[in-house]
Amino acid sequence: MFQIPAAPQGIPVAFEGFYYGRANESLAALNIEKIERIRNQAANRDWSRNIVPDASFDDLDKEAILKARKEYKKKHPALIQDVDGWDDVTFLNKAKVMLNGQITNTAILLLGKDEASPLLSPAIAQISWILKDDPSDYEHFHTPFILTVEKALSRIRNLKYRHLGFTTLFPDEVYLYDNWVIREALHNCVAHQDYGKSGRIHLLEYKTKLIFENLGSFIPDSVEEAIKFDSPQHYYRNPFLSEAMVNLNMIDTIGSGIKKMFIKQKERFFPMPDYDISDESRTRVTILGEIINDNYAHQLKTRPELSLDDVIALDKVQKKQEITEEEANRLRELKLIAGWYPNLRIIAENRPKRIPYSEYKRVILNYIEEKGSASREDVESLIMPTLSTEEPMEKRQKKISNILVEMSSKDKIIRNISQSVKFSVWELIK
Repeated sequence: MFQIPAAPQGIPVAFEGFYYGRANESLAALNIEKIERIRNQAANRDWSRNIVPDASFDDLDKEAILKARKEYKKKHPALIQDVDGWDDVTFLNKAKVMLNGQITNTAILLLGKDEASPLLSPAIAQISWILKDDPSDYEHFHTPFILTVEKALSRIRNLKYRHLGFTTLFPDEVYLYDNWVIREALHNCVAHQDYGKSGRIHLLEYKTKLIFENLGSFIPDSVEEAIKFDSPQHYYRNPFLSEAMVNLNMIDTIGSGIKKMFIKQKERFFPMPDYDISDESRTRVTILGEIINDNYAHQLKTRPELSLDDVIALDKVQKKQEITEEEANRLRELKLIAGWYPNLRIIAENRPKRIPYSEYKRVILNYIEEKGSASREDVESLIMPTLSTEEPMEKRQKKISNILVEMSSKDKIIRNISQSVKFSVWELIK
């Protein structure tokens, strides 16, 4: 029997003169960033807890304080009557935003006026939203983050996403992104940003994906560890800030938010969040707003009993990412995958036949009746998300062309009122 004691706080432990650490799933040399992180544990350095010497209560935004009170009551419903009796200083002390009546870095970040953000220098309190499809469209958001995070999220084009079922239409349209997931992702960037690096938080928007990026390494050694243990970490980069954000209902209970993000995506039958933690200087999270493999979505829809671990492994298969042989054997036992390791594919043996042409025609007709006409681009936006992503794009476009030709030439229910075939515009034949 071996008893391995916990590592001492603030002291990296060497084995035969060599410092080891985890690099994703591998054992490697402990890099400088992690050594410094361990050393900082002993110094008990928490930037977010520091007092801002030149700040006063007048540097806080009144609207932000009202918002903080509202969210605190949601988080602590048993204290509603007490909260109403507290003055602002007492309230912010209780909420762990201020410290003994003094303005902290956390207070400026969450509740400070826009013009108060320079008080945090050299730290930068800024969220930059950038529309990558049009790099000229961007906006920067400053303090107070309790208000401006919502403004940044409002810039996201969270459009309706249409996806047909396997024999008929899904009864409801869904949005590209779950609001709770993207809010949690951005709030996590605020909570875990390394403000000592004097950089910005980035929210990058693409056509069907969002990327959230903050400076600083991912504190847990791996995403799997964060999901598996689903509990508070032993060390946080900004513990004072994190606790304040929990109290103000900005992030979920410390330690459980990441797992809940994965569960939310599972319930929507969407791909799992992608965490890129390969660069020790920053953490990047990608949220996909589309179904990329029909068989994956079908398995999640018809087999809700699948564990989160199995779904995460299945998600890696659809993204052509490496999984362990143990994970592959488990998925094979569940009859979720086929093929020789590591060249695996998702199967759906009980999946019914695809939707008949009549169903596609009905969808197109309903759209034209509602809008008056439909361009080729409109038709593709209706039908393309329902076609198998395993087929080449040319084949999917050809299928849409065949449907339109059949409706115009054979059924004679629509006609092309444009002179162009490529940029056709269709209307009903009355």
